[in-house]
Amino acid sequence: MALLFSGIARRAGTMGTKANLRGGVLLGGSRAGEQVRRLNLHEYQSKNLMEKFNVRMQRGAEASTPEEARKVADGIKQASPDAELILKAQVHAGGRGKGHFKENGLKGGVQILNESSEVENLTQKMLGNTLVTKQTGDGGQPCNMVLVNEGLTIDSEKYFAILMDRAHNGPVMVGSSQGGMDIEEVAETNPDAIVSVAVDIVDGVQPEQTLLMAKALGFKDENIEDAQEQMANLYKLMIETDATQVEINPFAEAHYVNGESQVFCVDAKLGFDDNAAYRQKDIYSQRDTSMEDERDVKADEVGVQYIGLDGNIGCMVNGAGLAMATMDIIKLNGGEPANFCDLGGGVNEKQVADAFEIVNSDANVKALLINIFGGIVRCDTVATGIVNAYNSVGLKIPLVVRLEGTNADKAKEIIDAAAIPGLVSAVDLDDAAAKAVAAIN
Repeated sequence: MALLFSGIARRAGTMGTKANLRGGVLLGGSRAGEQVRRLNLHEYQSKNLMEKFNVRMQRGAEASTPEEARKVADGIKQASPDAELILKAQVHAGGRGKGHFKENGLKGGVQILNESSEVENLTQKMLGNTLVTKQTGDGGQPCNMVLVNEGLTIDSEKYFAILMDRAHNGPVMVGSSQGGMDIEEVAETNPDAIVSVAVDIVDGVQPEQTLLMAKALGFKDENIEDAQEQMANLYKLMIETDATQVEINPFAEAHYVNGESQVFCVDAKLGFDDNAAYRQKDIYSQRDTSMEDERDVKADEVGVQYIGLDGNIGCMVNGAGLAMATMDIIKLNGGEPANFCDLGGGVNEKQVADAFEIVNSDANVKALLINIFGGIVRCDTVATGIVNAYNSVGLKIPLVVRLEGTNADKAKEIIDAAAIPGLVSAVDLDDAAAKAVAAIN
């Protein structure tokens, strides 16, 4: 059944990537402002994963040395002497083609080349250096691997995605004949160009469904069967890897030099269900923490949820809803939250101490607001843990504590009796936010 676009593509997130010879694969989504931590894999890792499910990607391979890169390029040239060579630095950021390397000034983390010797020389300049793009900030990200691909000529660009959609209680295929551009823009300006097909997760995707989608996307008659096969393979990948999103943009008709037209997944974005990490150990073992903020890595190690923001007041809470309310009340009082730090329901002294260390490592944090609701865990126990953790970590910034729930009054007495300079209690959330903002003004 074909359905008009009903917000599914918006919920999926989009890539907005213009397809060209630089096409590649990205995994994972933006971290900023998200409450759910998602796995990010390098392009070469995602390419290898997709090829396991017979998803057609550009020919090529990764390399960790200039010599390895030369060997891959030589192999491509031997098979197709007239082929262009695409060299891509492997970092967790978009905008690589317009980026630059800090150490040597090399411009472009994506290079289109003709000779294997050029691949080797430029790989030497990329590996071990730091690529700066609009998405990395001034710090950039280290390049420890490159990907060498054979160039493609793209004849037509489609959009295709499979999403786990709450409204349909299962997977939904979403497609558009207008690929290679921002799908949200397409949905706004031409919603009739978006087609969606709900899939029964028990029965799986059916041939008549992929046929409907292939025709709706405007594939040439000679490529429809190929497009169906690629869709079915992508669905299998999604189910067997516990992916929540498989987004291909462009899902293209393309060909190699002197080759025939085929269906390729040129750019892709995959998201995985972190709750299934225990089932997908091979995938999650590929996580590259050198690409991530050290605070995020530490938070994962100690079992807290942490997402850095741009403000200067740290927020430590137990519960996502409480975190959002805390950040809102800080802004209402004229402050700016520096992070989202959720300690979870079973708050204990070690967690508080670990969270203190994470927050304290951010030089932008000038004050810390703790907002804990004591239900199963008593507030007086939490208060004792806060005082001990404050002393053990050697926190130097002002700390405002608001505890509500079981034994809240006793907890306030413990905080006040500690008589630690900079450590103050609050009677309610508004009072806590006001005191935290005042502490840095």
